[in-house]
Amino acid sequence: MANKTGASLAPKEGFGGIISRDPFLRDFEQRMRRIFGEGFGRFFEPSAEESWSLTAWAPSCDIYETDNEIVVKAELPEVKKENIKVSLENNVLMIYGERKFEEETRKENYHRVERSYGEFMRSFTLPSFVDPNKINAEYKDGVLRVTIAKREEAKPKQVEVKVQ
Repeated sequence: MANKTGASLAPKEGFGGIISRDPFLRDFEQRMRRIFGEGFGRFFEPSAEESWSLTAWAPSCDIYETDNEIVVKAELPEVKKENIKVSLENNVLMIYGERKFEEETRKENYHRVERSYGEFMRSFTLPSFVDPNKINAEYKDGVLRVTIAKREEAKPKQVEVKVQ
């Protein structure tokens, strides 16, 4: 893959290339840097020709349950609404999309590129008590909020206790 100037945007091999492609290793590195500071490990230091992370990425998601629904919130900063697709099939929620790199800024003007760009896909297996006909997706302030209603029989019910 190359940019407009013809320079390669593909990740380099070695530890830096592995980390830039693997979201789990990127997350591990970020956590270690928070704990130990920026001096953590020479293996994780960028090379003089730092690779650009234009490979697939995985946005952070929260999933929680209320009495009436399952809620999935995904952080998608700078992703346009038209670049997001949500589907639910066989109780598997799929979120697809793409965050595009800003082409108006040349690579030579950047000092560091740490955010991930490119296509992403997240999938979550939902419990069998969700109602696939009652799904809603809203996108606001860079956060996608997907709500899937529970079936009536799955909602908690209160039973009155009778005294005799």
